[in-house]
Amino acid sequence: MPTIRPSSDLRNKYNEISEFCHKYSEPVYITKNGQGDLAVMSIATYERLVGKFELNKLLDEGMEAVKSCRVVPAESVFEKIENGLSK
Repeated sequence: MPTIRPSSDLRNKYNEISEFCHKYSEPVYITKNGQGDLAVMSIATYERLVGKFELNKLLDEGMEAVKSCRVVPAESVFEKIENGLSK
């Protein structure tokens, strides 16, 4: 169940909201005039979320490369690396 707080709590109870976000690694949804307005979360939670988006993007790119036959066998990649290191 999401945690929903009015915008006045962001001003008046900032420390309480901050502690919740850090303790539970979940966002707090802030309302303004009864409507959803913001989502507040810790930096650690935000970075984890962005990391998941980046990973999914890379996985999608890899799957698209496989579908369009833009792949190289791992053995040949390792061979090129080894040859480059031995120069």
